[in-house]
Amino acid sequence: MNFDQFNLDSRLMAGINRLGYTTPTPIQVQTIPAALAGEDIIGTAQTGTGKTAAFVLPILNRLLTGPRNHARVLIVTPTRELAEQIHEAVRDLATGTNIRSATIYGGVGAAPQVKALRLGTEILVACPGRLLDHISQGNARLEGIEVLVLDEADRMLDMGFLPDVKRILTHVPARRQTMLFSATFPAEIEQLASRTLRNPKRIAIGISRPAHTVTHALYPVPRHLKMPLLIQLLKRTDTESVLVFTRTKHRAEKLSRQIHNAGFRATSLHSDRSQGQRQSALTGFKSGHYQVMVATDIAARGLDVEHISHVINFDMPATADDYIHRIGSTGRAERTGDAFTLVTPDDKDMIRALEKIMGKPLPRQTLDNFDYDVPVPENYVPAAKPASGPRARPQVQPRPERRPSPNRNLRQKYASPGKKHI
Repeated sequence: MNFDQFNLDSRLMAGINRLGYTTPTPIQVQTIPAALAGEDIIGTAQTGTGKTAAFVLPILNRLLTGPRNHARVLIVTPTRELAEQIHEAVRDLATGTNIRSATIYGGVGAAPQVKALRLGTEILVACPGRLLDHISQGNARLEGIEVLVLDEADRMLDMGFLPDVKRILTHVPARRQTMLFSATFPAEIEQLASRTLRNPKRIAIGISRPAHTVTHALYPVPRHLKMPLLIQLLKRTDTESVLVFTRTKHRAEKLSRQIHNAGFRATSLHSDRSQGQRQSALTGFKSGHYQVMVATDIAARGLDVEHISHVINFDMPATADDYIHRIGSTGRAERTGDAFTLVTPDDKDMIRALEKIMGKPLPRQTLDNFDYDVPVPENYVPAAKPASGPRARPQVQPRPERRPSPNRNLRQKYASPGKKHI
């Protein structure tokens, strides 16, 4: 199948061709016709499957007819990074159509957002907190919304945004098209879907296990030797584009400095960095200026970097789903990739959970000429033991995105990026 068969407006086909895309992905094949027909959709797809274009293209096709100069589409997403990457997808695919998109999120000045809202931007890509601020201040009017997209709904639940999402729903028309995308469907998301969507079409693509293009390896190591082992792995690996995951922002920052001191061009991505610093880290990593980026799970979902060769889990993720999303950053678009995970005896429960999903044992590897018998230093203070296991949740991280609000006690804050796929 090719994009011509969707009968999209020729102006959108020009953008698709300009970007060099010819064959739609499975999530696009199933989602685009249903979305063009105006159906409500519940979609589940792994990182790297092209989900963003699956809803952006039908939205743009709809907006090419009908009124302009007011908000007609609202896309709600949990993080600034994801908002920016969806906005970039809209901009790339809408070139030449004069359809406008704006991002609405905290951590940056509100003035450009207010201007975009008052000028009648057609597509709003928003994080819940700042959008509610604009609604309460009278800047955002949502009575003209025709299409609502709730992206990464389970992540919004994890981050404590579900009450905010429900408040936003009271400001959009009841008669609308709604598309909800979520990697997992806990009870709260199922309830939200049942109350929000009308006879939705369910679409599920590749959610059961990691991409087949990724090679997995476990590296058992004593906890006090994880850092030396990581440096040796990097020295023995093609380190042009390596993403390293940790469980905490403090460890991400420390590891980044240690990797830099070992002779690599390294940066970090976590919620304590300003929006400008986070954007600079992403841009530098994409361009190849940085060989290694150390990140918390802020980067686990759909990091938009095409050529990540290796993902290294310095810390085991909290859930099997988080593992799948982390390693989804490599082995994309049928390219091959490697996922290395440093494991200690504390991780045995999570290893069992991963092997159950994979349907086979994960290979254990050791590095030649690495001394695994170095004794624990007298001054060594181990990090807090992670709560791993099939039902464990990621550690929450502060998300300095908006000022205190009346419902702040409802919100646990941590960040995750978003994704841009075609």
